[in-house]
Amino acid sequence: MKYKKDYDVVVAGGGIAGVAAAIEASRNGMKTALVEKTVFTGGLATTGLIYVYLPLCDGCGTQVTFGLSEELLRASIIYGPGDIPKGWENGVKGPAGTRFLVRFSPASFIIALDEILVNAGIDVWFDTLVVGTVMKGQQITGIEVENKSGRGIISAKCLVDATGDADLAFQAGAPCVETDNWLSTWAIMASSEAAKKAVKNGNAKDLLSFFIIGGDNVGRGAPEAGKKYLGTDSKNVSEFILKSRELLTNDLKKLYAKEGKEKRNDYYPLTLASMPQLRTTRRIDGLSTMKDDGHPKKISDSVGLVADWRKRGVVWEVPYSSILPKKVKGLVTAGRCISNERDAWEVMRVIPAAALTGQVAGLSAALAVKNKTNPDALAVEDIQSALKSKGIPLHMENV
Repeated sequence: MKYKKDYDVVVAGGGIAGVAAAIEASRNGMKTALVEKTVFTGGLATTGLIYVYLPLCDGCGTQVTFGLSEELLRASIIYGPGDIPKGWENGVKGPAGTRFLVRFSPASFIIALDEILVNAGIDVWFDTLVVGTVMKGQQITGIEVENKSGRGIISAKCLVDATGDADLAFQAGAPCVETDNWLSTWAIMASSEAAKKAVKNGNAKDLLSFFIIGGDNVGRGAPEAGKKYLGTDSKNVSEFILKSRELLTNDLKKLYAKEGKEKRNDYYPLTLASMPQLRTTRRIDGLSTMKDDGHPKKISDSVGLVADWRKRGVVWEVPYSSILPKKVKGLVTAGRCISNERDAWEVMRVIPAAALTGQVAGLSAALAVKNKTNPDALAVEDIQSALKSKGIPLHMENV
């Protein structure tokens, strides 16, 4: 090993969940590192071009998700474009006919996230790949990484797995569950139609043009009947990337054949995702698992609320035990790799939920370090008390 660095808290994965975890840990006085394999923060929200910050409200006029979830939503449009929906400018209560969400520029969100991380004093390791875990029995004590400086060890008193694929938990020996994905792709397109609309409205926001093709989260519109892809198999991932881009290529070929080859000067891809746009891959089999029938229930160890982005009036309480892996100590998870299944996984894999679980994970890691213990040994009442002091409601009755 060429180097060894020591921290209080190390967060693996610089997506929204990892960013939130690192911010929370650092703000709680921890010497914190954020390790990211790309050169961008934000994960699927930015490099994956999924540039919709889904609702913080229940669809009936009540905000249910707060804390860093709201802070990052507002940060996503600081450097433009995008606006808070009318009536939701101050949050908490808004019109039932609209939802508290925004659409943002991925590049603008990245520079806003960078600024927050730097101001929080977090040591960011970009272009750094996690290649293994360092274990002492069942206790994870660090990660083995590789970057331009060679291979080294980054150790910590507590770690957060925000990789999206439960990479740390899996490598450390925690039981995990895998699932598959329908073929689809998102892209940002350039077109004269969008440019004309922008000029007409006097607003360049209209230049941010969606292109979405392929199967939705339940497979509607999937081009290959019955064909699904695993996000933890390298051959599957490579095929998914090529096939998803082929969807866009074929669509352009049809358009140019119909309207003439000069159409390529009028409508073309501006940027493509620089990571696989997979919805669900591998997650932990945690101390508890969020299930399909979980949303109407009051959860005793709830650490926050997440609204169903697909339905109005459906809100889920998130159990603390769902972010804790089995068989591994010194580790807590955040984002889409927490323990949830089927419908709950669909709800918990998106940006607001990732930010919430990231904040909880960062807080949990900080409290574990301060108390010289592991996240699974903390009293959930202490975590809940700290969250409530930050204005984060734990049950629907609190909002």
